[in-house]
Amino acid sequence: MGELISFKRPDGQDAKGYMVEPAQGSSAPGIVVIQEWWGLNDQIKGVADQFAAAGYRVLVPDLFRGKLTLDATEAEHLMKDLDFGDAAGQDIRGAVQYLKNTGSPRVGVNGYCMGGALTVLAAVFVAESDANTTWYGYPPLEYVDAAKIKAPMLGHWGTRDQFFAINGVDALEEKLKQAGVGHEFYRYDAKHAFANEESDSRNLPPLGYNPEAAKLAWQRTIAFFDKQLRQ
Repeated sequence: MGELISFKRPDGQDAKGYMVEPAQGSSAPGIVVIQEWWGLNDQIKGVADQFAAAGYRVLVPDLFRGKLTLDATEAEHLMKDLDFGDAAGQDIRGAVQYLKNTGSPRVGVNGYCMGGALTVLAAVFVAESDANTTWYGYPPLEYVDAAKIKAPMLGHWGTRDQFFAINGVDALEEKLKQAGVGHEFYRYDAKHAFANEESDSRNLPPLGYNPEAAKLAWQRTIAFFDKQLRQ
């Protein structure tokens, strides 16, 4: 199990996050995990624990500053109140720097839904990240300067996603191709948030847990990070 820690953002402000150390200790590669719009809840902490069990140091920055919700309307408000540029360039970058400064030789970023969109932004603005995995989330593409992306990107997308349309995925992939960014995009016959085991309990028709797609995407993610971060 992990613990809540404090770390410094590049601007010197303090931020908090959920930190989990693997059995291998502080020399293991690191992964910064980015939450969905529900906040730093037990589900995303469980994802961090899974990465730690796979041999990674994990830090989940608390982007909502302690706020949690089970309500989609409130979650949307929290997301809209979030400064995405500040979250990517300060909280996420600070988390990556913290892992590197405390022993991890290489660090990746992995995010879901809102966190997936932030992962794409982090690929642009966090030069210290060595690999990036986005799960069913991308920002408005005018904010994605693919020429600035140097690290490889892995993407998992649901073809029946009503929040992040698949044609936007196609457009993002084309931008990455044009810029020569190494990437692997996988499309699944699934709804939004297909890897979140709590999706069905939210009573939101656009969400749907798909255990088969979730398992395959997880295997691909571990293989990707093992390749990119264990060099």
